[in-house]
Amino acid sequence: MQEIVIRREHCKTPADARAAVDHMANKLKDAFDLDYVWEKDGVCDLLRFQRAGVSGDFTLDSKAVTLHVQLGGLFAALKPAIERKVMEYFDEQFAGAAAD
Repeated sequence: MQEIVIRREHCKTPADARAAVDHMANKLKDAFDLDYVWEKDGVCDLLRFQRAGVSGDFTLDSKAVTLHVQLGGLFAALKPAIERKVMEYFDEQFAGAAAD
């Protein structure tokens, strides 16, 4: 299993931050045929996604968004390309925010 973890602080409104994460989830859904669902986890919004070989979640709060992905099977070999594309998107959507 390969793991990707990306965290970005943001200054977006809750609605704008959720829209950015939802847009990313739709891109992942189209690219990898993922299923996803939003959940509430205390003060955070949580978007969980999965398909064979890929699972993970976005955790969204008022100050940061975190992506955690587990890649198995053939997707593990694609980790560098997947991680690069996800980081480009995060940089585009959450520009000016500090990275962890």
